[in-house]
Amino acid sequence: MSAQLLEFDPRRFRWLGIEARQYKSHPGEARGMGWRGISRCVLTGDEAVPAGYELRYFELEPAGYSSLEKHRHVHFVVVLRGHGRALVGAQVIDLRPFDALQVPTLTPHRWLNESREPFGFLCPVDRERDRPQPIDDGEWDALRANSVTARYVF
Repeated sequence: MSAQLLEFDPRRFRWLGIEARQYKSHPGEARGMGWRGISRCVLTGDEAVPAGYELRYFELEPAGYSSLEKHRHVHFVVVLRGHGRALVGAQVIDLRPFDALQVPTLTPHRWLNESREPFGFLCPVDRERDRPQPIDDGEWDALRANSVTARYVF
């Protein structure tokens, strides 16, 4: 097997030959599972170079946000571009380039871009993993009652 180089085009902030895809196939119908202005690029794990993981790049447009969800797997992200926020459990964390954030298992989380520039981050995951779960009623109520997180729960 030979090395695979993905060249980066800084003018477009994209890797050559990697197509930006819609974040998810459709917004979820469960409460909090909607999203707006977010795309993803899968940088690894294609058929030509099989891997047990995927390295994904997500980018949020200004005013973009991800679904409010949780997983059995840990999330770990490294910010590459812009400034954004992460709702993680009862916290809202400001993020800037090269910050790295770990989200524990089964912790509600959402990525948000309240800036005027794109916000992008890398996120590695196991290729075989659990799918996003909506948060339960108790988690929803706790986040809505928390003055720090309430404005990000919709």
